[in-house]
Amino acid sequence: MNIGFIGGGNIAAAIISGLRAAADPCVIRVTERPNAEKLKTLEKQYGVIPAELGELIRLSDVVLLAVKPKDVQALLAQLRELPRQGKLFISVAAGIPLSALEKYLPETAVVRVMPNTACMVRQSMSGLVRGAQVSDQQAAAASQIFNAVGKTLWTQEEKMNAVTAVSGSGPAYYYLFTEYLIQAGVHLGLTEGEAETLARETISGAAKMLAESGKPVSQLRQEVTSPNGTTYEALKVFQENGLADLVDQAAAACARRGEEMLAEYVK
Repeated sequence: MNIGFIGGGNIAAAIISGLRAAADPCVIRVTERPNAEKLKTLEKQYGVIPAELGELIRLSDVVLLAVKPKDVQALLAQLRELPRQGKLFISVAAGIPLSALEKYLPETAVVRVMPNTACMVRQSMSGLVRGAQVSDQQAAAASQIFNAVGKTLWTQEEKMNAVTAVSGSGPAYYYLFTEYLIQAGVHLGLTEGEAETLARETISGAAKMLAESGKPVSQLRQEVTSPNGTTYEALKVFQENGLADLVDQAAAACARRGEEMLAEYVK
């Protein structure tokens, strides 16, 4: 497969890294006009081929739009003037709806994807929405790319802000909690190095249990929580201080921002 990346930022680098780690034999071209140094880094690390936009579109079977949301409209205006027949365009820009992508690129196969930065370690959870012009073969190609960097879930456009709130932004929530857990360990007398090692390995082990045990999340929690034990006391503090409502509010704020970005884009 010939894959072109328009943009070479963090999420593009994460996907490229995941594809290379998966030993996918695809040819990858990248255009990154604003940052020549970043493009050189990608070329050195992952063997990508630098390309101008027109050349990239012409030689790619699949084109990933990996620019910032504020730059998508100008990019779509450029792409509208280039030959697109038979090519699949995949957007990973948060807040840009499939309807807008299809409006700017009529009669074009478009897939919208919300991955997360765990692409870098091939553990991303990516939500995908299929456009009206996408063939089964092209949908399979999109799955192949994102399955190479984690797992995929095909969903509906109206659910994408929720996907962003849970999965796209989700890694940051766990990182923040881990930061606070490290701080708590230091407050209890551990060195920062000790606290960080304990917190990192604990969240890694818990994630592995979630992925591999096959047990419901609530059951895993209950198995760690003896009645009136140490874990019970810690969880009681979370519950009494409204952790469930706080998480709900945070996810709602994330989804709401997605709606605002959509309104800003459409406007």
